[in-house]
Amino acid sequence: MSDQPRLSRTAAVIPAAGRGVRLGPGAPKALRGLGGTPMLIHAVRAMAASRSVSLVVVVAPPDGAPEVKNLLNEHALPDRTDYLVVPGGDTRQESVRLGLDVLPEDVSVVLVHDAARPLVPVDTVDAVIEAVRNGAPAVVPALPLADTVKEVEPGAPGEPEPVLGTPERARLRAVQTPQGFDRDTLVRAHRTVVVGGEGATDDAGMVERLGEPVVVVPGHEEAFKVTRPLDLVLAEAVLARRRANDGF
Repeated sequence: MSDQPRLSRTAAVIPAAGRGVRLGPGAPKALRGLGGTPMLIHAVRAMAASRSVSLVVVVAPPDGAPEVKNLLNEHALPDRTDYLVVPGGDTRQESVRLGLDVLPEDVSVVLVHDAARPLVPVDTVDAVIEAVRNGAPAVVPALPLADTVKEVEPGAPGEPEPVLGTPERARLRAVQTPQGFDRDTLVRAHRTVVVGGEGATDDAGMVERLGEPVVVVPGHEEAFKVTRPLDLVLAEAVLARRRANDGF
C-alpha cells in the first residue's frame, strides 16, 4: 500500500471559459495570442511539461469545446500526456467542477491552473505535485509581496477611500497557480462549499472553508497572470527571452 501515492496519476484542470474583459474586446482571454500561439496552448504545455502530469483537462467556453479541441489538435503537445476538452459553466467554480467530473478513477492528485498564467515554469508545477504527494491536502505556489498593502473601506471608483489598517507584509503572500490538491479533498470542497455571486475564484480557499490545512510552496515571478494589456507586453518579453536562451 505504501507504493500507492507513487502509482496514482496526476491530472491538471485548466478552466478556460472566461471572457477576460480586462484585456479589452476580441477573442476570449485564453485564446489571445502570445508569441504567435494562444495563451491556452502555452498553459497546456506548461502542465504537460511535468512528467508527473498524465492528463490535462481543458474546460472550454460552454459553446466553444469543438473550437478548443481543434486548437489542441493543431499544436504540438507532448504525446506522453492525454488531453480532454469539456464544456464549462457560467462561473469558474462550476467549470472546475465540470473538469473534476471527467477525471478517471485512478487520478488522486489534481492541479487547477489558470489559462492566463501561460509561463509557469515546470519546477513550480513539480514542487506543487510533490507537496501534495507528501501528504498536504492543498498546496498553493505563492510569492512574498513587494508592495505594502492597505485594507480600505471600498468607495466609488476614483474616489478617496479611508484606510482601515495595514497588514504585516511579512505574513502576506500573493497566490499563483497551479494549485494542487488531494482529489477527494477538492471534490468534497466543490460539493459542500457554497459560494454566492460569481462563485469561488480560489479553490484553495474552498478547502480552507472545509477546515483542511493549506500549505504554500515558493512560486515564481514568471507565473504571473496575464490580465491587463501591460501583462501581455511583459509575457511577450519573457517568452522572447526564453526562446533566445533555449532556442525553441
